[in-house]
Amino acid sequence: MLHYAVVFLVIALIAALFGFGGIAAGAVGIAKILFFIFVIMAVVTFVLSLLRKG
Repeated sequence: MLHYAVVFLVIALIAALFGFGGIAAGAVGIAKILFFIFVIMAVVTFVLSLLRKG
């Protein structure tokens, strides 16, 4: 999932470079959503692994 967030960020940067503001804004929005989903999933996995060990 983090891979897809980085891909959309790169797409946004390239679109912004060529002047496509709408596409860049959309890609940045998608990248932000995917990044936060990744962070939430990583924290939940970390907490669950701590609970299983202890």
